[in-house]
Amino acid sequence: MNEQDLATKFAVCIDNSGNELSLEIGKLYEIVNDQEAVRHGYVRVIDESGEDYWHAASMFYLMDVPNELATTLHKVYASA
Repeated sequence: MNEQDLATKFAVCIDNSGNELSLEIGKLYEIVNDQEAVRHGYVRVIDESGEDYWHAASMFYLMDVPNELATTLHKVYASA
């Protein structure tokens, strides 16, 4: 994963092993840009708790989301 990938800002969970309470397989999650996490093979994800945590990047499939949709999703997730 590289900086370009983080520009998408959303990813689908494809593996929630060990994180069953905080991540749902198949759910779209917002990614917080965190280069330190990327350097260690992680992404910072806003999970079911509403907080952002490092999770292994391999647990997610990054999605290319158009800017307008990303803005709308961010607003929806922030108000949830």
